[in-house]
Amino acid sequence: MKILMIAPEPFFEPRGTPFSEYFRIKALGHSGHEVDLVTYPLGEDKKVKGLRIFRSIRPPFVKSVKTGPSAAKLVLDFFLFFKAWARLCRGKYDVIHTHEEANIMGAFFSKISGTPHLYDMHSSLVQQMNNFRFTRSKIIVSFFKFIERISLKNSKSTIVICKALYDYAATITDEKKLTVIENFIDETPEELDPDRLAQIKDEIGSDEKKVIMYTGTLEAYQGIPLLIDTMKHLNENFRLVLIGGKKEQVEAVKQEVEASALTGRVLVLGRREPHEIPYYLNAAHVLVSPRILGTNIPLKIYSYLKSGIPVVATDLYTHTQSLNKDIAVLAAPEAEAFANGIRDAVSKKGELTAKKAGEFCRQNYSYKRYLKLIEEALNKAVKK
Repeated sequence: MKILMIAPEPFFEPRGTPFSEYFRIKALGHSGHEVDLVTYPLGEDKKVKGLRIFRSIRPPFVKSVKTGPSAAKLVLDFFLFFKAWARLCRGKYDVIHTHEEANIMGAFFSKISGTPHLYDMHSSLVQQMNNFRFTRSKIIVSFFKFIERISLKNSKSTIVICKALYDYAATITDEKKLTVIENFIDETPEELDPDRLAQIKDEIGSDEKKVIMYTGTLEAYQGIPLLIDTMKHLNENFRLVLIGGKKEQVEAVKQEVEASALTGRVLVLGRREPHEIPYYLNAAHVLVSPRILGTNIPLKIYSYLKSGIPVVATDLYTHTQSLNKDIAVLAAPEAEAFANGIRDAVSKKGELTAKKAGEFCRQNYSYKRYLKLIEEALNKAVKK
């Protein structure tokens, strides 16, 4: 099939939705489909089988775009709409495949062209408004709720990334349209370069301290302050390493660490290249997901579970819809309880959960299954 994909994100950039888009495109190319991706004028080009990238106009005052809703995204989406419209007029497509807020573009384009619409729902637009504290306006929130309902009702097929989204979408549209595809794909090599792993261990001091590792964005809903407070309940044998975030976020966290008198015990490393992340995960003793808001499961959880390193996560639905106490240590979202969870993770209990997590991943998450689910969602879209 020939697919027009619309992605209102910087592609590629190492964060949640762009990662998911990248793996979708790879899967589609693997199955012989062609993807014309219309996306922002920001991000790194990726060479993937069957992929062509078309970027919208870049306004001179937009240099970057943060995660979640923003005024910059509204401007970029305006130009993205016309770029996608131009591609649709020039080429014949079998499916329009949209991500996030491009869903309304897909619904509109599908209506006027008759091309089936596949909506890839990575999150609820309404919930994003709350998680990112974008607005308190009931009018704006109601507008996005309306857009979300229209998109779900009018798409021929919808991909949802977790049970929480499935339950929500099923209250609006026919369950038969929905396909749950958890973002469990990563590109961890079969074998890590031992020299590079040794370098990483030396960089973060894995041989001297029990390293607690966090990878991901530094947005407020991720619970980074909880992690910093947690360190106050752990002794000097523990070191926290934070990977990810934009420059200004990294600087803000460093200031918070300094104000908490934890300099030296907390390393704020900023972004690392995606191919480096498996080395950092395997150099750690504990992997943490302290998310405190939202219901979507964090993308990082799947690479965490595959790593063979014990995982500690907040005991909230954002995690418990996929995690249980057999495959992860679950702790209340408060500092002392989370510190106790980390202590459990470096004990025999943690070793056991890590072993069971590996077995769980082998049984439930395979690339073959991922490809099958992508095809299933695509076939729902084109089914007469």
